[in-house]
Amino acid sequence: MNVVLIGYRGTGKSTVAKALAARLGRTAVSTDAEIVKRAQRGVPEIVAEHGWEYFRDLESQICREVAARDHLVVDTGGGAILRPANVDALKKNGRLFWLRASVDTIASRIGRDMQRPSLTGTKSFIEEIDEVLQERTPKYQAAADHVIETDQRSIVQIADEILARL
Repeated sequence: MNVVLIGYRGTGKSTVAKALAARLGRTAVSTDAEIVKRAQRGVPEIVAEHGWEYFRDLESQICREVAARDHLVVDTGGGAILRPANVDALKKNGRLFWLRASVDTIASRIGRDMQRPSLTGTKSFIEEIDEVLQERTPKYQAAADHVIETDQRSIVQIADEILARL
């Protein structure tokens, strides 16, 4: 069984995945890192050259491949839940933990990270986070086996809660 972390960017998925993998003696896999490796370019370049749909197609392929493996800690991209097939694949051999944080927490964590291209292209930084989070929240909720709040919590506290729920 895999431990799969879902949630908006900046909620702690990557950092928590590494901590969990170390504690469980498992391999951590980032779907975004796998996409970058396969495409041999960063996410902003992939999106600029081919568009979001192409990126999502790569993401779906990686989700299927990762879901076919066992004993992983999977850090998914924030939009992996946008395609029900991704959720279905990841759930077949995994428990999905939604790492949730407030708009303010997310904004403070991701700042102006240029490796995270705009999802709307037209909104302010805070407006974009709020709008996209509102759109995705029902999808995260539907996909999640467990919800983990990450506001004002350390990586150790978050990992401890996930381990307790396993």
